[in-house]
Amino acid sequence: MIKIGNIELPEFPLLLAPMEDVSDPPFRRLCKMHGADLMYSEFISSEGLIRDAIKSRKKLDIFDYERPVGIQIFGGDEEAMAMSARIVETVNPDLVDINFGCPVKKVVCKGAGAGVLKDIDLMVRLTKAVVSSTHLPVTVKTRLGWDSTSINIDEVAERLQETGIKALTIHARTRAQMYKGEADWEHISRIKQNPNIEIPIFGNGDIDSAEKALDYKQKYACDGIMIGRAAIGYPWIFNEIKHFFKTGEHLPEPTISDRLLAVRQHAEWSTEWKGERLGLVEMRQHYSNYFRGIPHFKEFRKKFLEVFTMEEMDSLIKETQQFYEEYQAQL
Repeated sequence: MIKIGNIELPEFPLLLAPMEDVSDPPFRRLCKMHGADLMYSEFISSEGLIRDAIKSRKKLDIFDYERPVGIQIFGGDEEAMAMSARIVETVNPDLVDINFGCPVKKVVCKGAGAGVLKDIDLMVRLTKAVVSSTHLPVTVKTRLGWDSTSINIDEVAERLQETGIKALTIHARTRAQMYKGEADWEHISRIKQNPNIEIPIFGNGDIDSAEKALDYKQKYACDGIMIGRAAIGYPWIFNEIKHFFKTGEHLPEPTISDRLLAVRQHAEWSTEWKGERLGLVEMRQHYSNYFRGIPHFKEFRKKFLEVFTMEEMDSLIKETQQFYEEYQAQL
C-alpha cells in the first residue's frame, strides 16, 4: 500500500495527470469510473486565486465521488503560494500539489511552472511556503531539469523531501523537450534507488498502453504511474492497465456503444457543471479523441460540433449508434 500523508492508495496506483482545459470535474469523474486511483485538478494560478479570478475559483470545485483528489497550484512568489494554499484548504481536498513542470511559455515567463527549474533554492522556498501554510499533505510534480545540460532532479528530489512533501511525480522530460522526444525514465529509476529517498516517487511520460505500463513498472521500480495525454478521450486506459497487471490479458477494446456512452456521460456532466451551451461547446475538443481510429467518424464529427443542447446530443448519439450497427452488420 502506498501512502501520501494519511491517504492510502493501492499498491501500485494509477494517477490522472493535471491537464489544463482537460482535467475538470466531468473528465475526472469518467476517469474515476474507469479506474483512476488519484486525480488532480487543472493547475490553478496562485495569483488568480488571490485576485478572486472567476476561472481560478471555478477550478476549486471538487466532489466527494472523486476522492482522493488533489488541487494543483502554481506560482513564483512565496507569499502568494502560501496564501493560495490556505484558500485551497477551505474546499477540503485530500492534498495540495505544486506544479514545477508546466513548460508553457506564458507560465514559464512568470517564473512559475518549469521556469522554477532554473532556481532550486527558489523551488525549495516556494515549497516550504506551501508546506508550512497547510495541514494537508503537499506533493510536487516536476521535470528532470531545464534542458539536457542542466538535469538536476537528484538534488531536487532530496531537497524537496526535506521540506516535508509527501510524494513526488517526475515527468521524465526536460522543459526544453516540452512534450516531444522520448521520456527518459532512467532518471526516475535512479531516484528510486537513492537510499535517502523515502517518499513515493511516481513516474510520468509516454505511458499509452497496458504493455508499456507493465514494462516501465518492472524496469524502473517507481511507486506508481501518472497518465496524462493517453487518457484524453480514452478513460478506459486505467482499468485496461490494471487488468493487464493482474491477468496478462487485454480487456476488449471499447465498442462504439461504450464510446457513445462515455461521450453522453461526459456531455451530461459538463452541462451540469458549466451550463448547457458552454458545457457542450467545451466538449468539442474531445470528440475526435473519443473516436480516434474509428472508420467514417469524420462525417459525424461535424454534426457533433454543431450540437448545442442535450436533446440534440441524444438524437445524434442514436443516429451514430444506428449507423455503426448497420455498418458492422455489413462487414
